Amino acid sequence: MDLKTYLKQQCTRVDAALDSYLPKECELPHSLHKAMRYSIFAGGKRVRPILMLAACEAVGGDTAQAIPAACAMEMIHTYSLIHDDLPAMDDDDYRRGNPTNHKVFGEAIAILAGDALLTEAFKLISSPRFAAEVPPAARLAVIHEIATCAGSYGMVGGQVVDMESEGKPDIDLPTVQYIHTHKTGALLKASVVAGALVGGADKPKLTAITRYGEAAGLAFQIADDILDIEGTTEEIGKDAGSDEARGKATYPAVMGLSEAKQEAQAMMDEAMRALEIFGSEADRLREIAMYIVKRKN
Repeated sequence: MDLKTYLKQQCTRVDAALDSYLPKECELPHSLHKAMRYSIFAGGKRVRPILMLAACEAVGGDTAQAIPAACAMEMIHTYSLIHDDLPAMDDDDYRRGNPTNHKVFGEAIAILAGDALLTEAFKLISSPRFAAEVPPAARLAVIHEIATCAGSYGMVGGQVVDMESEGKPDIDLPTVQYIHTHKTGALLKASVVAGALVGGADKPKLTAITRYGEAAGLAFQIADDILDIEGTTEEIGKDAGSDEARGKATYPAVMGLSEAKQEAQAMMDEAMRALEIFGSEADRLREIAMYIVKRKN
């Protein structure tokens, strides 16, 4: 099947699993569970869980075994978006074309919905359901990788430097690289590493997959920076030009738009080179890397 069909099929698969794992709106507390599900099912592309499944597939694993961890990753990603949109951070009114969580449920419930999604993610990947399918050493490595990449040495750390850099005119390229590789790149890398671990990758394949994730993760965020300039509000699902308006530390701001496009392409090429030890079993990862750079939303 072509990539578009593959992405749609895997997205449907992840959505069905998320629906089964998450608390229902009819369960108390109603407002919290409604808020959690509102953002989870607000139209995400499921890039991280799909990358996890594709990485598991590339190393010859059973992707069904990776579904719980893939859903956990989407819960962590969604919690980060809910908090990122809050007035204390980016103060965004729209996400994926819909009102942001705090605009619908209020700031307090939005904060708690994010907290609950983060906690629910680790409940899921430590659950007997996941434990029954993945060997203990691999399961522990998956939990450690995801926790590391979500915390102060990963996504949260990148978010802090991003906020502290906002509006400063003298931000250099190493700072932007730090922000991008941590705030966005860390969870993308964790997604492919976790998928490879669940799939039973040997050391050479795990090393290759890790490098792929690092390069693809950086390419993804550079592409986002470019979309903020060239995309429309309708295409990207939030206010276009918001990065420039806030004085965000981005690749185009530091390097220029043309150079940022070249860097995104260079990172995609590096991701491709990392997969040279694989055959056609890694073609989905290759296609997703190209999609990351060329996407319009």
